[in-house]
Amino acid sequence: MAAAPGISRSDFWQPAFAYETRPDGTVLMRQRAPLGDFHPRLADYFDHWADTTPDQSWIARREAGGAWRRITYGAARAQVQAIAASLLTMGLGPDRPLLILSENSLEHALLGMACAYVGVPFAPVSPAYSLVSQDHAKLRDIAATLAPGALFADDGAAFAPALTAIAREARQVITLRNDPPGAVTFDSLLAGDPAAARAARAALNADTVLKYLFTSGSTGSPKAVINTNGMICASQAMIRDCYRFLVRRPPVVLDWAPWNHTAAGNKVFYMVTTNGGTYYIDDGRPVAGRFDETLRNLRDVSCTWYFNVPVGYDMLVTALENDPTLAETFFRDLGMMFYAGAGMAQRTWDRLRAVGRAATGREVLLATGLGATETAPFALACTEIQERSGNVGVPAPGLTLKLVPNGGKLEARLKGPTITPGYYADPRKTAEAFDDEGFYRFGDALRPADPEDFSKGFFFDGRIAENFKLATGTWVAVGAVRAAVVDALDGLVRDAVITGEDRHELGALLLLSDKAQKLEPAALRQALTERLAAAAGAATGSAARVRRAVVLSREPSFDRGEVTEKGSLNQRAMRDGNADLIARMHVPDPDADVIAV
Repeated sequence: MAAAPGISRSDFWQPAFAYETRPDGTVLMRQRAPLGDFHPRLADYFDHWADTTPDQSWIARREAGGAWRRITYGAARAQVQAIAASLLTMGLGPDRPLLILSENSLEHALLGMACAYVGVPFAPVSPAYSLVSQDHAKLRDIAATLAPGALFADDGAAFAPALTAIAREARQVITLRNDPPGAVTFDSLLAGDPAAARAARAALNADTVLKYLFTSGSTGSPKAVINTNGMICASQAMIRDCYRFLVRRPPVVLDWAPWNHTAAGNKVFYMVTTNGGTYYIDDGRPVAGRFDETLRNLRDVSCTWYFNVPVGYDMLVTALENDPTLAETFFRDLGMMFYAGAGMAQRTWDRLRAVGRAATGREVLLATGLGATETAPFALACTEIQERSGNVGVPAPGLTLKLVPNGGKLEARLKGPTITPGYYADPRKTAEAFDDEGFYRFGDALRPADPEDFSKGFFFDGRIAENFKLATGTWVAVGAVRAAVVDALDGLVRDAVITGEDRHELGALLLLSDKAQKLEPAALRQALTERLAAAAGAATGSAARVRRAVVLSREPSFDRGEVTEKGSLNQRAMRDGNADLIARMHVPDPDADVIAV
């Protein structure tokens, strides 16, 4: 495989697999090679790099004046030990975790590592639960579940309503600025005794809880996924086995994704920390008005690994095509591009590959994978150059992938050292998450790229819970249909909700893009009609053919669980919340606002 300068095929895994096929059609798949050795505690890696490369930058963030403020591994350890000792003095421990309400920051990173260093579980919580939500219901549920010993909010004024909402559950508050009465200032934590932290660190083991990460809570109260030291360290061993260039080239990343999600908070952050790399916090976002900051940062930082969600790549590829200097910097040291969070449009995939070839003269790996909060998250990964987007790859060493026939699909389940022991204080949900052989139920269906050779990887084939049947009894793979509709509408919509459960044909609720909203109504309707008709004509059956569509005038609601902070839609919640509109869309003679093809 040709790749970016200094990257060769040997820098990625080349696994062989063992299979077991059962009479009911269930297939078990695992790599023949065992998982390599790894340290049992995250603190082991942190101490290693603080000892061997104390002057290497661990984490950096731009200050208001534009310069990068950097913290080296050596300086970080000194601060981490002091902060950790102060947290212990405050009474925090295994049964009194730290709740972090704020977004990514240097202080957030230091607090999280301080907790990890002495065995204080911490829980980074979506800032949206504090700053966007109007009722703070999910935040109150989280605080009631964990009974935290303290919480951190960087700005006491901005988070004041949230602090009031959960004051009963967390009486100790740590703040960085605009300190409310009685708050512990972040700077005061730096006066702790490092010797106390070192003593506490010695008692940690692989089973020590590192953190709690909360699921989105889109179908109810968020669940606290237990993440142990052993889970995280095993996951990082899998990542090093897969992306072997990380070992000889310490990773340099620029990332905006929130640490309360497992992709950034576990995979990317700990990938940097366990391999002695540098993490640049990106205060840009893939939204209008904030992406310029990401581009500014990418002109400064040449990453060895780059992660984004598909909408971020949609914006980035245009900038790369229009700015050869930016493209040269972006691809100069890049080992690969990784996307997750949603399916990538084929047009974006093709453009990214083309601009990469133009900048380097080589093929740069563009890939995705499959994981979950419950899997730490690394589970499946693709390292082969693909002509089309969507191949999530094959299982990592140490994991067994179980594929169970379910409704005409293959439901994915996993077992191995990176799987959570369960949900904190929720034995019922924990039991539901595992089958009778102890395999974690992903809830996702997979389709093999080659039915005769599973080593070629798999494509995501929809969430089992999101799929439904037409009136004919035919199953609809909602994820695949949604991706096809968004791709077919070629930039006119930013997302779609697929409808048609127990009906004779499919429909779609459309969320318009900025591009579409600039068109005159008649021109927009014509464009949507033509592209939907073309897609329907090319579809292979009723379970893939969208015949009706309506443009949504109401934005999805965060508090109703229709949309996550990442912007992804909960298909079932959206269908439930728009039941009347869907009913109008599917009658024989729909209203004029319905597009029928």
